[in-house]
Amino acid sequence: MSDKIRIGLIGAGMNTKLRHLPGFLRIDGVEVVGVVNRTAESTAAVAREFGISKTYASGDELIQDPEIDAVCIGTWPNTHCELTTRALEAGKHVLCEARMAANLADGRKMLECAQRHPELIAQIVPSPFGLKCGPTVANLVKSHFLGDLREVVVLAANNQFWDYSEPLHWRQDQAISGRNILALGILQETLARWVPSPVQVFAQSEIFEPTRPVPDESRFAEATVPDSVQIVAELQGGARALYHISGVILFGPGLQIHLYGSRGTIKVNFNDGEERVHAGRSEDSELTELEIPDEEQGTWRVEEDFICAIRGERKVQLTDLKTALGYMEFLEAVALSAEQNVPIELPLD
Repeated sequence: MSDKIRIGLIGAGMNTKLRHLPGFLRIDGVEVVGVVNRTAESTAAVAREFGISKTYASGDELIQDPEIDAVCIGTWPNTHCELTTRALEAGKHVLCEARMAANLADGRKMLECAQRHPELIAQIVPSPFGLKCGPTVANLVKSHFLGDLREVVVLAANNQFWDYSEPLHWRQDQAISGRNILALGILQETLARWVPSPVQVFAQSEIFEPTRPVPDESRFAEATVPDSVQIVAELQGGARALYHISGVILFGPGLQIHLYGSRGTIKVNFNDGEERVHAGRSEDSELTELEIPDEEQGTWRVEEDFICAIRGERKVQLTDLKTALGYMEFLEAVALSAEQNVPIELPLD
């Protein structure tokens, strides 16, 4: 590989254009040299907008190009396993968009392939929630601010899919999105940075709006991903967790994580594009919003971390494939529990 790292993009949707492309373009010695999107027209449009010199007819064509050193995969979850493993087998470093894969089996294949190629970097785009306040929350937990962790509450309840007249979204199609349900996976990844892993889950789910219009085809289609999920979980060490995940309620609480301990409480609110942390202990009369100093705030540095890992400057922190497989296993257990109406033990066999 030359001193310059040459990136190829497979899929150039909103997150790729808003985050990955600008992130790569800011790094010295990195060049985005190729792109392929869902259609020839959208591929050409992205190439023009960002001055990308090469376009391809397929992801496999891009992967086989010897002038590509690393691949950024921004496609739907049902394609992540095949594209990631093909790229690794072709000797390319991989940055893959979240969620990791359509299901646990695909996630395991990705990890196994990455382990066969330890000379290559394989990274999953991390949950952005908690990037800013995460270091502060982690330090509070580590310093025993909470005392003994007793309960966790995870909220992701809003009106995202409340309007049944809105077209079917790809996240509501299990053939595309897989076992991923609303914001469950993304918040579970954030939570896992602060608390022990779950050892048992018991879940129930529902699809309250079972059909949605497909305007381009003048028909209705079935939604196959739950739009409401409730979960009770036991964590290592005995703490209990409650999850309320819904996309079909009005005036819901939005996205929040609460940590309750024997001595204190931490509440993290992710609404309105902000991260706000309130905390208090037994001697306090109420929760107080924490002012996080600039030097303690984390930030989005996904592309920089990927390139630094390729250059051997530091290891991937957020998020390596083994870590990502943890939330994939959780999602699989939730789906199995809801389908079978039984508690599911973790880790899964």
